[in-house]
Amino acid sequence: MAVNNFYFVGIDVGTSYVKIVVLNNSKEIVSSFITRTGTSIVNSSKLVFENVISNAKLSKSAINHITVTGFGKDKIIFADSKKTEISCHAKGAYHYFPKKITVIDIGGQDTKVIKLDDKGKIIRFKMNRKCAAGTGAFIEEIAYRLDIPLKELNNLAAESTKNVPLASYCTVFAKTEIISRIKEGEKVEDLIKSAFDSVIRRIIEMSELESNLVLTGGLIAYNSIIGVILKKEIGVKILIPPNPQLIGAIGAALFAREKYNLKGN
Repeated sequence: MAVNNFYFVGIDVGTSYVKIVVLNNSKEIVSSFITRTGTSIVNSSKLVFENVISNAKLSKSAINHITVTGFGKDKIIFADSKKTEISCHAKGAYHYFPKKITVIDIGGQDTKVIKLDDKGKIIRFKMNRKCAAGTGAFIEEIAYRLDIPLKELNNLAAESTKNVPLASYCTVFAKTEIISRIKEGEKVEDLIKSAFDSVIRRIIEMSELESNLVLTGGLIAYNSIIGVILKKEIGVKILIPPNPQLIGAIGAALFAREKYNLKGN
């Protein structure tokens, strides 16, 4: 069997989205798929698995190992192994930037700051408090309240010309504050920019941030302004990997490859 006829699947079951990738033995992405988690983790995970192998034109029997991660990992009974979110995001980020890095993963319901040494070993990590502020959910709520498509927020924020900091970190109060300030005459683009600023401030509060910051997650995948703001605020080098929303799934697939190969296959 040719070396690249080995295939490994990583599934990241997040609170907002389920992400999946297929890697070959050369660690190349063969196929990937993302869908909303929805009300059924099991059904969503089956959907992404069916789609990703179909897109890759593979049969289920061609998959050598499946590793799952994320908050819903325990419900994915067809996986061969499980790994923590922290280890998978660290593994995926280090795959693209094999040096001393700090990974900031902005998820739908939490944000993780993971520090790695130059060998890829996790030195320490921290997760935000149980609050939507500083996460993707905060930005989604703002978009919903303003009736603006998520994909338009980044370009609107880039048009901001005035700094109008939000007084509240809380998602509930921030939504009300934004509506009130729009009625008072503040521009929508300035307030959206301020919402992104709020996310960054919460991240900065979490941990001391050093150079070579790797940003991952769905929020950075669609909102490059996050990296622009963060670099301006702390003046360090910002790194964004290809497919930042898939980094946890990529890390899981890399662990799947290691698990299979360690068996002597």
